[in-house]
Amino acid sequence: MTETRHVPGLTDIDIEVRAAARFDRAAGDPYRYGVYLRPDPATCAAVTAVTGQLRAQYGFVSAGAFPPHATLVGSRHIPVPEAEITAAVTRALDGATAFTVHNAGVRRQGVGLVYDVAHLADGTTPNTAFTELAARVDEAVVPLQAPAPNPADHSFDATAFRPHLSLLSHDMYVRPDLLEEADEYVRGLPVPFPDSFPGDTVTLYRTASEDWTGRWWTTLTWEHVHTWRLPR
Repeated sequence: MTETRHVPGLTDIDIEVRAAARFDRAAGDPYRYGVYLRPDPATCAAVTAVTGQLRAQYGFVSAGAFPPHATLVGSRHIPVPEAEITAAVTRALDGATAFTVHNAGVRRQGVGLVYDVAHLADGTTPNTAFTELAARVDEAVVPLQAPAPNPADHSFDATAFRPHLSLLSHDMYVRPDLLEEADEYVRGLPVPFPDSFPGDTVTLYRTASEDWTGRWWTTLTWEHVHTWRLPR
């Protein structure tokens, strides 16, 4: 039962409506869109192996709820026909070329664990081609976006952009006590991965959740929409 409190000048119905507004679905809900760089098949297999092991051992599902990917733009509320999104990204990718992505291995990032693909082979110099690609895509989709009450804003910031392949993510907000154990577990898995792969495959996915305001990753579903190949 929803608890209501008396506010001078407001009826109980007014209060109920205001409380519910936070969880209202905007036009286009429950869908969000993400544009991702898809790794090569061997790297995808490594990501799937790790996330599958984490689910089997601990029940962690957030990273494995997505197809293996490095996010260019993610979880955008874009209530326009998908053909329009595809056309906008197609124009943005005109002139973009493939580049080499280097995988530095398992690192901690945010609250979880990732394959770190943010740098060149030296492990310290940012891979600016990755950032430039994300900026292209962001510029294309921003004019198509509309505000949504949830989840948190995912605006692109070139200075903070750090591409990665998620292995363990949002579950750690719920079980931070298991991070150390999960970290040790992942590093002990006999899962090989290439130290580099061609960044030549860009994908558009539609995602949905029953509740973007809460633990959305427990009900997340996705569907592939389009793939672009960047020339080498």
